[in-house]
Amino acid sequence: MEVDNIPVHIGIIMDGNRRWAREKGKKTLEGHLAGANRIISLSSYIFSKGVKYLSIYAFSTENFNRSEEEVKYLMGLIIKFFTERINELNEKNIKVIFSGRKEPLSDKIYSVLKKTENLTKDNTGGVLNVCLNYGGRAEIVDAVNKMVSNNEKITEDNLSHYLYQDLPDLDFIIRTSGEMRLSNFMLWQASYAEFYFPSVYFPDFDEIEFDKALEEYNKCHRRFGGN
Repeated sequence: MEVDNIPVHIGIIMDGNRRWAREKGKKTLEGHLAGANRIISLSSYIFSKGVKYLSIYAFSTENFNRSEEEVKYLMGLIIKFFTERINELNEKNIKVIFSGRKEPLSDKIYSVLKKTENLTKDNTGGVLNVCLNYGGRAEIVDAVNKMVSNNEKITEDNLSHYLYQDLPDLDFIIRTSGEMRLSNFMLWQASYAEFYFPSVYFPDFDEIEFDKALEEYNKCHRRFGGN
């Protein structure tokens, strides 16, 4: 499928992993594993379409309020994924970066994240921004605090450079599973983004589903506040 307009920066809220598992009679934790596995093929396909930046909502600051068992599993899955699967992303020439607060992530997780960034830092095939222990409000607060500590004048342009990563604003946000809310995802960067809410759960959001999303994006007339 060919489309005329390709978004530069796409954000995906990877929703529906647990419901996907329950509907298939699986343990809910298996849904998270299926979602993680989907990232490898999907990110490569998205970048092959000409998208330059992909931000994925992997774990929010609020997710720490889930059960101890689920949080422990997810932390272990993060370590396992970026230890065992990072070579696949590296071979696909994908640069991986992370957005979010360090605390209360363990030193082990933080070490894995830094190794991942260092391994892929020179890759040029697309930037995969993994939002981990991330909250949009927290990001803005942290940016303002950095500016204040540096005696920096607070303006819109300046603040953008103090966010966790200095990336272009989002053009297109996809939230799978049919839920229609941002859930504190990249609030600053989403100011003029277009939105798409497919009913499919994230583990089933494959290349065909992404092509459908691009078709919807190409129906949009982006005005940025103008006529």
